[in-house]
Amino acid sequence: MAKHIIASSLLTCTLAMAMISCDDNTGSLGIYEKGDGISNSTKSFEVTTQSLKMDSVIASSVTNYLGCITDPETGTDITADFAAQFYSFENYKFPDKEVMVGEVAGNTSTGIVQCDSCEVRLYFERYYGDSNNPLKLEVYELSESKLLEEDSIFYTDVDLTKFLPDGAKPIASRVFSPRDYNVSETTLNSSSYTHNIRIVLPKSVGQNIMEKYYENPDRFKNSYEFIRNVLPGLYFHISNGKGTMIAVSVGTLNLYYRYCDPYNQKQIYSGITRFAATPEVIQSTHFENENVDALVADKSCTYLKTPAGICTEMTLPINQFYANEHATDSISMASITLTRYNKSQNNYHWGTPENLLMVRKHDTHNFFKEHKVADGRTSFIATYNSTYNTYTFDNICRLISYCKNEKTNEAKRAGITEEAWETLNPDWNKVLLIPVNTSTNSSGALVSVTHDLSLNSVRLVGGNTKLPMQIVYSKFYQE
Repeated sequence: MAKHIIASSLLTCTLAMAMISCDDNTGSLGIYEKGDGISNSTKSFEVTTQSLKMDSVIASSVTNYLGCITDPETGTDITADFAAQFYSFENYKFPDKEVMVGEVAGNTSTGIVQCDSCEVRLYFERYYGDSNNPLKLEVYELSESKLLEEDSIFYTDVDLTKFLPDGAKPIASRVFSPRDYNVSETTLNSSSYTHNIRIVLPKSVGQNIMEKYYENPDRFKNSYEFIRNVLPGLYFHISNGKGTMIAVSVGTLNLYYRYCDPYNQKQIYSGITRFAATPEVIQSTHFENENVDALVADKSCTYLKTPAGICTEMTLPINQFYANEHATDSISMASITLTRYNKSQNNYHWGTPENLLMVRKHDTHNFFKEHKVADGRTSFIATYNSTYNTYTFDNICRLISYCKNEKTNEAKRAGITEEAWETLNPDWNKVLLIPVNTSTNSSGALVSVTHDLSLNSVRLVGGNTKLPMQIVYSKFYQE
């Protein structure tokens, strides 16, 4: 059945085999010589849009967020905390126990496993809000019995505290501001410096990790064993402070110790072992959006808010496209432009999404879950045009044909009228407009589409204001 639908869509959208193109290259669409035997006409239709609250999305970003901040333009709040596992290089090895250096009764000795200090560093290149705002950060150790499992899909509304031990208390805390005044101005302004938050952990955390290695090095042979037998991960939470959001790009757990030269025990070296939160292990940010219901109810416009905030729903008047004299025509081009309202004048703004995905509403969940990319048939990508302040979907004729043929074929298959089928499938002609991040390969082909989890807030023309969609029809004529 799926093949039949796709074939019908292509036939409707092409006319006389390859005489009309419905791909994304629209340069020659709607322009034909008389000898082609095709006549063209153009008509504009009104498209309705509305804001739609997104309760959660897949937290697939390698960037973690931490803090609480208010959007200065809309007054909505967003809070973020995150959990991270740490990656162990395969078959990682500490120095031999015989050369490890520690202290017993105040005397320095060899063969003693001792962690001198332990810390976490959270590196960030971006932050939102006030750089001088003080925030209190608390760190918790995740539970060994309630693991973040590798085969699970984590969404942005997941309660990460359920992965903590019962009655868990923070193992460390730190009051910080994005601008670290313990670092010199020269260092802060250096291109080689990366802003970071340093949290000193109890020595016992590092000591426990090191002792588990010397008890059984196989616990460090890969991240799977490390997470289950050494350290399940850490949870980071802002317990006090508001007005700043940190975008953490890298997190590291650093253990410091001493060891000696195996041939000269008087020669003592300082050693460091670093475990990093990387894409190979789980990192999950929990977002909580507040006060967004009023924005969804606002009909003067529609919104795009990320992360996991608000998207825009669009209803395509497909039945109108094929009404009356156009009942047997083919649509060779269908384009629509969404215009962004300029932001009000404030000290700072959240960003504007670079890419916008148009995807059928009932396909949205599986699109992201199955790691699909825009196919130019039921999903499309538009890029923000800063010159014109717009997103333009140049040609979605294949989507329109696909929806029309699906309705016709599925109603016939079910033995009901098309009107009855529409009642049973109210989202058949609806699409969602969702901010996304995209990546391409060396050939420029799209290879991934994921939810944009950065802080963005945009108002679009829509709601009570209908949007014009330009349709170009093509049909055969006889001289």
